[in-house]
Order: sequence, then structure tokens, then C-alpha cells
Amino acid sequence: MNSFKKLKVMISSFTFFLIFGGVMVETVYAMGQSGSGGGQGGGIAAFLPLILIAVVFYFLLIRPQQKRQKEQKAMISAIRKGDKVVTTSGIFGTIVGMDDQENKVVLKIAENVKVEFLKSSIAGKVGTE
Repeated sequence: MNSFKKLKVMISSFTFFLIFGGVMVETVYAMGQSGSGGGQGGGIAAFLPLILIAVVFYFLLIRPQQKRQKEQKAMISAIRKGDKVVTTSGIFGTIVGMDDQENKVVLKIAENVKVEFLKSSIAGKVGTE
């Protein structure tokens, strides 16, 4: 969790740099232009900071999240009876029944205690890395 906070700080710092760094470069560029030259510069250069921010967000936030979702979906489709799992709420149990029609699993969490959960609430298998 600590590395996630560091990543968020890095992303926000980098975004701050891109936004204000781009503004600073455009300001300096505008100050260096002669007053007699008409027309507007910029074009794609005006949108370059926004494009860079979008690319950074894609590679640092969106793409890894899609990868995690894909791995989670594959893990859920691979669970079978007898697998030991942990739910998103932190409950450990062994799968004793599955209902693919209703997307449910039955977990045995203690002797004579069985609880139904949605498959999507399975956080992962226990004991396998």
C-alpha cells in the first residue's frame, strides 16, 4: 500500500510539472516573439501538455487497472470446489459448492457453517502465489 501512495505522489508531481512546465515554456516562448509578427503560434504545441497527461494517465493508471481486472476475471473463472479462498471482506473459507447460473459460490468457513457469496467477492486463492 505504501508503494501505491508513492506512485500517486509521483503521478501528481509529474502532472503538476507537465501542466505548469508547459505553461512556463509557452510563456517564455511568447515573450521571445517579436511584436510585429502577427498570427497565432501554438497549434499542436498548445495541446501537447494535455496529450502528455493523457498518455501518462493511460500508462500509469488505466492500463495497470485493466491488467488487474483481467487477472481477477481469470482467477475467478479458474476457481473450483476444494480451493481455499479469501473474500474481499477478509473471510477465509473453502469452496464447497458453486452455482454458475447465479454466479454464486458456497464457502465453508467453519465446521457446519456455510455461507453463500457472489463470485465477484472472491479476492484470491489462499496459499498460491
